[in-house]
Amino acid sequence: MAKYSTPSQAHTPGTQVPSAKQWAEVVRLRTLPAAVAPVLVGAAVAFPFSWVGVALSLLAAVVALALQVGCNIANDYSDGIRGTDDDRSGPPRLTASGAVAPHTVKMMAFASFGVAGLAGLAVLALSGQWWMLMLGVAAVLAAWFYTGGSKPYGYLGLGEIFVFIFFGLMATAGTTYVLRGDVPWQGWVLASCVGLIACSLLMVNNIRDIDTDPTHGKMTLAVRLGQTRARVAYGVLLIVPGVLGAATLATYGMGLADVRIFVFAIVMLIGVAVWAVLVKKALEPVIRGAMGHALIPCLKFAGLYELAFALATMAVIASSH
Repeated sequence: MAKYSTPSQAHTPGTQVPSAKQWAEVVRLRTLPAAVAPVLVGAAVAFPFSWVGVALSLLAAVVALALQVGCNIANDYSDGIRGTDDDRSGPPRLTASGAVAPHTVKMMAFASFGVAGLAGLAVLALSGQWWMLMLGVAAVLAAWFYTGGSKPYGYLGLGEIFVFIFFGLMATAGTTYVLRGDVPWQGWVLASCVGLIACSLLMVNNIRDIDTDPTHGKMTLAVRLGQTRARVAYGVLLIVPGVLGAATLATYGMGLADVRIFVFAIVMLIGVAVWAVLVKKALEPVIRGAMGHALIPCLKFAGLYELAFALATMAVIASSH
């Protein structure tokens, strides 16, 4: 098993071969299901669509995954060279541990952004919505300057705004728009739900480092709220989307034939049951007052919750047609 280097090696070229676990940590593998969730919800709202729509959806998923991976790697690089990750409570990162040279980590982030850009161009070519190119550029810039640059907005407690806009509204409603040319009101509400769940991931991640981030000037929203209010906010960010989403999805079942209403109701009940289990799993460590490594399961369950929300949305909308 590879051993992690000391924090003092963070700014020197890496001499170790990163383990699979280290790679999984830098891309935050447990949260990646949440990257495709907005695309699934956006596609569900646009259902039904043609085979071209299937290709667009797959390309949009590549954009979302590559953008999130790039953002995670960029955070590893930027936080690492600032020294923010030297005494973090989570698993050591590639840059801070000295396992990989900082320049290499930065190039990995740019490569991920490049993949997102190429897939995004393919989406625009197929859909003809070239005006959305500026949104893609904005998303990449926002991903980099979250912790990069001289004045990263993530250090000012504005990270949740970025996540809500780009990993919620833009990823979800954007997918719907390229598939059908408009976004119904349900699409905007469901996109907001996805954005709130995505914010819960960032919130619990920052709660984990709430005691060490201020030392390095990283005043996240969790730091500004404090332990108690940040944990309450995390719970709200999980629960509100479930309730609001269920109310919105219920509008799809109105005026249907009897058999379809029955199927719709069963799907809704199953979705509510899964929602309750995942919310309990995601909230349990936070309610107990868990700290540091003990909060890592919250990230996994919150990520699975966002994916479950997306799959439930797809099932409900499909059962209403």
